[in-house]
Amino acid sequence: MKSRSTLATWLGSLDASRLARVLGTRKDAVSPSPPEPRSVGELADRLQRPGSVALVLPRLGLPHLQVVEALAALGASAARDALAGLLGAADDETTRELEAVLEALADHALVWPDGTEKLRMAGPLRQAWDGPLGLDAPLEELLAGTTSDELRGMLAALGVKPPGTKPQRLATLVEHHSDPGQIAVVVAKAPAAARELLERRANAAAGEPAQFIMSAHSSPGLEPGARWALERGLLIQDRHRCGPARIPAEVALALRGPGWHAALALRGPGWHAPFQPVPPSAGSAAVTPAEVDHEASAAAAAFAARATSVLSVCSAAAPARLKSGGIGARELARISKAAQADDAVVRLTLETAYAAGLLGRDGDRVAPTGAYDAWAEQELPEQFAVLLQAWRNLPLTPTKVRDEDNKALPALAGAPPCNGCVQARHGLLAAAAQLPAGQGVRLASELGPLIAWHRPLADALPQDGTPFATVIREAELFGVLARGALSALGIHLRTGEAEGLSAECRRLLPPATAAARIGADLTAVVTGTPSARLAALLDSVADRETSGTASVWRFSAGSIRRALDAGRVPEDIEADLTAVASEPLPQPLSYLIADTARGHGRVRIAAAACVLHGDEPALLAELAAHRKLAKLGLRQLAPTVLISRSPLDTAVAALRAEGYAPVAETAEGTVRVEKARPRRGTAPVPPPRGGTSAKDSGRIAGTRATKASAAIDCSTLAARLLAAPPTISDPAPFDGGVPFATDTEEIVAGWAKHLPYGDVRQLAHAIDTGRAITVEYVAASGNRTVRTLSRLMLDPPHLEAWCHLRDAERVFTLSRVHSVMSVPG
Repeated sequence: MKSRSTLATWLGSLDASRLARVLGTRKDAVSPSPPEPRSVGELADRLQRPGSVALVLPRLGLPHLQVVEALAALGASAARDALAGLLGAADDETTRELEAVLEALADHALVWPDGTEKLRMAGPLRQAWDGPLGLDAPLEELLAGTTSDELRGMLAALGVKPPGTKPQRLATLVEHHSDPGQIAVVVAKAPAAARELLERRANAAAGEPAQFIMSAHSSPGLEPGARWALERGLLIQDRHRCGPARIPAEVALALRGPGWHAALALRGPGWHAPFQPVPPSAGSAAVTPAEVDHEASAAAAAFAARATSVLSVCSAAAPARLKSGGIGARELARISKAAQADDAVVRLTLETAYAAGLLGRDGDRVAPTGAYDAWAEQELPEQFAVLLQAWRNLPLTPTKVRDEDNKALPALAGAPPCNGCVQARHGLLAAAAQLPAGQGVRLASELGPLIAWHRPLADALPQDGTPFATVIREAELFGVLARGALSALGIHLRTGEAEGLSAECRRLLPPATAAARIGADLTAVVTGTPSARLAALLDSVADRETSGTASVWRFSAGSIRRALDAGRVPEDIEADLTAVASEPLPQPLSYLIADTARGHGRVRIAAAACVLHGDEPALLAELAAHRKLAKLGLRQLAPTVLISRSPLDTAVAALRAEGYAPVAETAEGTVRVEKARPRRGTAPVPPPRGGTSAKDSGRIAGTRATKASAAIDCSTLAARLLAAPPTISDPAPFDGGVPFATDTEEIVAGWAKHLPYGDVRQLAHAIDTGRAITVEYVAASGNRTVRTLSRLMLDPPHLEAWCHLRDAERVFTLSRVHSVMSVPG
């Protein structure tokens, strides 16, 4: 509460413009229209929610995270000078960079000054690191279980007079170890083995393994160096667990610092916490805004045209979903071939369209929604802007084609949201925006280290040969990145200005072409991007052959027949084509339309369940007009022929109910005889077992009849059923049974809804007891595998465990666990 009141005091001291800037950078913590806080203290509490800190942290750059980690290592309250010394900010330039980072952290309400030259940080922020800078807990925390006599012995070994009470002794020891100079003096007088041991433990964060040291009083053969350090509180042994002795954070910092190296007369400036305020350099090349606009315009126009084709293919034939979810490789290949687009464009279009609400699940298929119809009527720049805005905050990487097991991934698989994927995209926009004006990187891959500097917590895909190659390629496909620089599309996309982005799309994308050149070879050629109306018309009466700088459609008898089947009439087809043709329609096309229309519909097919016919036209006309027979759906095709939507037997029964005497026909046209024949078996009766003579057959038959009569005695059967012990099945809480035995069972059952209760109990028991378990698991790619898991940790809706099949840590989705088995042996 102390840090919160300090934050409230600091917020109360800010002017209106600075407070607005703080709230503007914490839109994830305070909703766009929150209830007005009743006090500054309530606002401070709202800004320090743990969930809010977790949302802000991934959006920080590398120097911000480095400063926060250094503050976490120094404690909840640290002096500015101590932070600057730890980070090695000695010169003026580095000091200014540090101040700028602290200013940005204050704008996020993560770190703020308390008015006494000390810095405070949000409470949940300290919990983001188990061991900041590789440091263990402070000395006071490690000495929590130490006795007063042990504290007195440590102070005596240090040459400090012990006070009288335990709290005083603890405070004295903590004060002594908090002074790096005193630690350096003590360790300088230590035996060589102790100095080597302490230096190794202090620098264990650099990758050197810690040495296993037992308590100073547990082994008479303990090495002198370890005993010496334990006796003086430079190493502390945890009484509650076996493991290496722990080095307090104050001691480790003192040994890493310049005072320690100076005391040992070592060369070098001493150890400092990492602080990289300047982004890594990238090879740059001069590029003009016109060159960037030209390449961005070409890339955006090409992607928009192919995306329109992809969604048009999905509208004509909705792609089928796999049983495990998503659109598989076969459907993706079909869409890619029909739309003449590569796999990356198809996946990118499907994911962004689904996020924008243009596609939706329809049973076992993915079909366009009502919003798609309105989108399809818009012009190309507006269509492209919708997909581009959806890509900006897409919680996944659309063109990721392999999972962690190198298995092919379907599109629209419904993977869990990935905040690291969003941050990779935002990091790319931030990195490209920081390039000098008129400069772009020589190679797009050189943006990878810059993305890692701007968003250290972003996710890089295993499929990437170079860091963040996939997200960079997606930006190039959209025209967000062109010639190694951020285009005007990317600038507005980064700031989230929807109106400005739409304006840039209209400026950069070429105007739509509303006319086509229709030739005598029965082709229609459209240069540039066809308008939505023109593309829809040509798609309905012709087949698209090529797309790109120029699109080509070809007319054929089949394409014209397709338009006629859709209800178009020849006159309207010819009139619509004349309206969009740059020249009069060629004669071959007019002949093709007329010839196809002349033969269209010469044979007509009607659906019928049965046919009624007779020799009396008046009788059939009476049946067709009979009100009580209207339910049969009778339709007269000829004076002596009626068809019905009802099956034959239904029609016969209805006519007989109204007093008529129809007869049914067979498939060959003969009258069906309705005489019921007695049913007879066709299989021979098997001989009795053991061989029986004819002489005994009568006796055996009588015995069997007696046994059969006894077997069906109802009283005997009821008595036997009542006397049988009851069989109690496993309780099923979700079916109204007894409550769940544990909370784990309830959580597992809530996410793995298709698992039977027995499997739920078995899996929950393995999670609670730490036992291994074998599960049948269906991956996102649809592959079904059997895996043995151990060290299970429940993180709904996921399950983290050690996979024995992959020999590595893996994350499993509970809803994909299809059965649970005990581990054999």
